[in-house]
Amino acid sequence: MALWKYSVVVVSFISLSLFLLDNEKEHLEYSISLEEKEKVLQQLDQEQISSESKNYMETFKKMQINSPMLQHANYKVLAGAPPQEKKLLTVGISSVQRPHGSTLLRTLQSLFEASSEPELNCIVVLVHLSDPDPQWLSQTVTNISGLFQPRIEAQKLLVIHGHLGGSPVPGDLGSANDSSPCEAVYSRQKVNYALLMNFALSLSEYFLMIEDHVYCTPNFVSTIYWALSAWKERPWVILEFSSLSFSGKVFHSSDLSRLTTFLLLFPKDTPTHLLLSEFRLLLAQHVPIRFGSSIFYPMSSYSAEETCFPVEKEMVFGEPDNPIASVLTDMTTISDVIPQYAYVLNDECYSTFDPLRGNYLTVILERPQKVIRIQVLTGSNKEGLYWLHQGQIELGYNTLEHSEGCARYTLLGPLVRGNLDQRVFYGEDTVEELSCIRLLVLASQDSWLLIRQIRVWTQPEEES
Repeated sequence: MALWKYSVVVVSFISLSLFLLDNEKEHLEYSISLEEKEKVLQQLDQEQISSESKNYMETFKKMQINSPMLQHANYKVLAGAPPQEKKLLTVGISSVQRPHGSTLLRTLQSLFEASSEPELNCIVVLVHLSDPDPQWLSQTVTNISGLFQPRIEAQKLLVIHGHLGGSPVPGDLGSANDSSPCEAVYSRQKVNYALLMNFALSLSEYFLMIEDHVYCTPNFVSTIYWALSAWKERPWVILEFSSLSFSGKVFHSSDLSRLTTFLLLFPKDTPTHLLLSEFRLLLAQHVPIRFGSSIFYPMSSYSAEETCFPVEKEMVFGEPDNPIASVLTDMTTISDVIPQYAYVLNDECYSTFDPLRGNYLTVILERPQKVIRIQVLTGSNKEGLYWLHQGQIELGYNTLEHSEGCARYTLLGPLVRGNLDQRVFYGEDTVEELSCIRLLVLASQDSWLLIRQIRVWTQPEEES
């Protein structure tokens, strides 16, 4: 096993004895059957904390305190000024000098072109130019100011340079002290991201990390906003809006102090992107929360970074392949509109009216399946009509007898504006096959409800 892997284990156990977890909640997990309807309502009335999550209550006690290295960090504002009021989201970009030229300007152009003015009012774009070369810094700031001066003057774009304790940022690619190119990249990147996040602590409620060579899809800010709104009352550490190693990851700004400390605990041969997964696990989010459609895509790759940070290729899902299943519900069924319509891949849909808190619609798979993505669509195609205002999708395991659903359910995610599109991941110690998919109504509503379609993608057996 590589040295960094031992380091992750050792430092993680040390961290567990030092730090206090603020967010003591874990993903909702519970067991019900059709005869236990009353228990469903009780479970909706209280946050459920698993015994494993409780064991973390004495962890991370000192992670509220910044790393000693960051307490002596020095920053210089190169362009712009911090916004006068706290924003919803900081879009953080750390950029370095590259031998084949920078794509930072193209990334910024894509970001601003993809965002409306109301969206831009919710964010601040923070660029950390981390290379210490004064000539490169001067030229890059000149280029940014020439293209984005209105954004700078409106306090929507802020450019900084930071270093630790009066010393240049360590781990430059050309450093003779690094035993490998990847070690140089890891060392420099951990410090660069720590400096970026440390500066962003009080700028906004949430922090979005993107790299300096990505395209942004139109209205990505709104996509993130609605997801954050849906997840606001639920425990999470990282929400992922891309399959890239870094871009598209959203954090609570209140977690940034802990994260920066965590990054700087490890030796420089530790892969940075793997530390993000370790951080998520330490804060009791056991599987990634990744949305089905990416909103950030790479412009190009650089040989050193591609080797050091293998980018997960964007999975091509094709059409859903809903496996054979039965569907049951306790909602009011109208004449010949059967619940199965919600699952059949055609233009039919399941309609009901006045759904009540605790109502459900459950897909019971004929046999357990390795499901990798789930999409649930409610409402008509016209915006805001007949969609489920508050609901969530749960994953079920261990089918009960007599087609009564499953014995145990875990939360996949809440509906975002009436819909859900998420990847499905499995914990290391869990069965990697689902038996049920359940849509649960979280709040009663006096209106019609259309469950337009439940789409399921499974992993081909030869890939399992």
